[in-house]
Amino acid sequence: MISFDEALERIRAAARPLAKESAPIDGAAGRVLAAPVIAQIASPRCDVSAMDGYAVREADLTALPARLQVVGESFAGSGWSRSIGEGECVRIFTGAPVPEGADRVVIQENVRRDGEHAIIEEQPGKARHIRERGGDFKYGDELLRPGRMLDKRAIVAAAAADIAQVEVFKRPRVSILSTGDELAEPGMAAERPDAIPESVSLGVAALVGEWGGSIVSRQRLRDDLSSMERAAAHAIASSDLVLVTGGASVGEKDFAKAMFGSAALSLIFSKVSIKPGKPVWFGRSGRTLVMGLPGNPTSALVTARLLLAPLLAGLSGREPMEALRWRSATLKTALRDCGARETFHRARWSGNDVEVFAFQDSSAQKVLADADLLVRQNANSPDIHAGDEIRALDF
Repeated sequence: MISFDEALERIRAAARPLAKESAPIDGAAGRVLAAPVIAQIASPRCDVSAMDGYAVREADLTALPARLQVVGESFAGSGWSRSIGEGECVRIFTGAPVPEGADRVVIQENVRRDGEHAIIEEQPGKARHIRERGGDFKYGDELLRPGRMLDKRAIVAAAAADIAQVEVFKRPRVSILSTGDELAEPGMAAERPDAIPESVSLGVAALVGEWGGSIVSRQRLRDDLSSMERAAAHAIASSDLVLVTGGASVGEKDFAKAMFGSAALSLIFSKVSIKPGKPVWFGRSGRTLVMGLPGNPTSALVTARLLLAPLLAGLSGREPMEALRWRSATLKTALRDCGARETFHRARWSGNDVEVFAFQDSSAQKVLADADLLVRQNANSPDIHAGDEIRALDF
């Protein structure tokens, strides 16, 4: 059995980005860049107005009041086509090109209109209200680096650079195999007195989507080794990562690892000294990675957040440890001393402090729904008192 930090290092070593592909910008949200985004145009492409007002020549404001002839209008996408001369100005709107000859915009609140003339009676201030050509970025500038996830802000920058296609890493194809004769599809468990609704794979699938993976199949298996072997072989052939939930103990029908017998499964680790989640295991079959998660819902989701999320981040092209950004916070509820296994407590924000739930059973699902944090407590830690500083992770 290895430590949590050692398990993370082995995850990190295995979490190599997949192949690259081109994707349209309007379908690339959540993907990770495999190549830099280089601006194909400048922004703005010319000097543009930052306000609604009048484009004028600074030289015409040396003597006030100034009475300037309005010779035209400039709109975004439809600018005034000729230069303005002495004593002239152009009505201009936000985002519109500044006409040649003009070197400032006087906002409309500081201008009195008199027919075809604009009258500026007082000094309008130092602000020119012009966004200069290339002031945001220039043609050829690198706007986004490889490894950046295309979130809403990055999408805006890439599109503004006139980029239609981006080079991204492929999404990991993930198959989920949930095991157990006792499991039933949600909505069907009430029909069997010994059935339990299968909830774990649904939560794991949601986490896979959050961290860049694509579910290719989600299958519930009975505890029959021959049928499980067939399912495992198909999952290995069609996936970059196979996730197995349940069947990780030592019972007579626990075939979670045995079903990969013909697939030459090579274990990277078999147990981790954490609570909950000790039975988690990780291995490889050829080019396909395989991770086994506990069958209890809380154990499975906590373990997935701690080990599966960084694995998916790495396979998707990100730095794996980006998935584990611990923050310092103040503990509201005291914690008893910790045993030999590093412990991750389900918790939630209570104002600016962190409240750890009293009920920490590995099968709990209501508390799981209420938890938005994991609190990390080192192995063999003494009591942690209310008001002490702890490390917490968004859950």
